[in-house]
Formats: sequence, structure tokens, C-alpha cells
Amino acid sequence: MTKITFFTADSRAIEVTGKSGASLMETAVANGVPGIEAECGGACSCATCHVYVDEAWIDSVGRAESMEADMLEMAYDVGENSRLSCQITVSEALNGLLVRLPVRQV
Repeated sequence: MTKITFFTADSRAIEVTGKSGASLMETAVANGVPGIEAECGGACSCATCHVYVDEAWIDSVGRAESMEADMLEMAYDVGENSRLSCQITVSEALNGLLVRLPVRQV
């Protein structure tokens, strides 16, 4: 299992474990992480699972590809480290991943 820490908009840390192969969004929803709305269920057709990947993890997680980047245009307060959590696949390589949730979702 992969350990992931979500930081809420008010800086509360929520540590969860995720299964390899699941999306970060699925992991957040399964663990009741507040702030991940996931309205489209992971189809990359909304921006309600927007997260900020900690700078130290950008290379491991990777940058958004074109379809995801287009969807991120609908999100609030997008930054260089913004990703849609439905497009991040949990793996052993992401053990210890840190992500921050935005103040609000779309």
C-alpha cells in the first residue's frame, strides 16, 4: 500500500493508503477526503478533483497532458503544480506523496 498525505485548504493533514493501480481521486473518495468532489467519476470531464502536487513530487507524478490541461482551465487558482487527481495513478513510486487541496473546487 502507498501512503499519501492530503492537506486540506485549512492545512489539516489527512494520511491515507492507496492501492497501486487506483487513481489518486479514487483513493481520496474511498477514504473520505473532504474537498475532492469527483463529479464525473474520474472521466477527466470536470475539474472537481483538482489538487496541488507538492513540488518535491512533480517529477515523480509528472505534468498534465493536453486533455487534462484543458480541463484544468475550468478549475480555480490553477498553478504550475496543479493536477486532476483522477489522472494520477497510485503506485509504489508515489509512497509518501504530498498533495494540497484547493480552497474551492469548480
